Amino acid sequence: MSDLLDDKGYIVAGAFALLFLLEHIRPAAQSPIPPFRRIVKNLSFWPINIGLSLTVILPVSYFAAQNPLWSRPEWFSGLPALLVDVVLLDLFIFWWHRATHEIPLLWRFHEVHHLDQHLDSTTAIRFHFGEIFFSVFARSGVVILLAVPFESVIIFEILLLVFSLFHHSNIALPHRLEARLSRLIITPKIHWVHHHALQRDTDSNYGTLFSFWDRIFGTQSPTARTPTMKIGVAGRQDKGFVALLLAPFLRR
Repeated sequence: MSDLLDDKGYIVAGAFALLFLLEHIRPAAQSPIPPFRRIVKNLSFWPINIGLSLTVILPVSYFAAQNPLWSRPEWFSGLPALLVDVVLLDLFIFWWHRATHEIPLLWRFHEVHHLDQHLDSTTAIRFHFGEIFFSVFARSGVVILLAVPFESVIIFEILLLVFSLFHHSNIALPHRLEARLSRLIITPKIHWVHHHALQRDTDSNYGTLFSFWDRIFGTQSPTARTPTMKIGVAGRQDKGFVALLLAPFLRR
């Protein structure tokens, strides 16, 4: 398990470096704003969230995994159990993501992510620590209820981070490849529509790993991604880094 935890950082950092490089070699869309300051601002969230991961996310997740409501039978183990865990945890993330759009308190924190006016791999890092704090306790309840092992939690978290980097990335994928991938997983063309500065699209395409949840629950947007699609939140402007950290706590 310690090896898996050690490898987690290398896997996520490696995925970020690769995607960041590829999206600058073959971008799908040009940024409408100066990229350097925006990228630095987004990356500024990383140290805070790494600290939160070490001090809150991992300890709380470990505690939840060590205190399940029931014990799994011995036959329910290995790869089949891991696949079930990943699917169920992704289903939880789908509903959690939807809740962050529909519950005003949660939206105050999640809006920080959506205020970005362009999408690339750094947007996947731009999450307010308050949103992450709430989500880890909500997910831990699911871990306890479903008796999810800690190893499954860590593997899912690695997949979650890598997939998030991928579907936020600004990579111009071959059309046929992305069309095939999007039948099963969330790709940039799906998630970019979720960041469209049009509320009916913002409130759609909630999937994180698998794309079929939106089809099942009727939240898939019919809008097609275009290179000039306006990204952000309708009627709202992006803010500086400190202002973004304070925004959820301030009166509107």
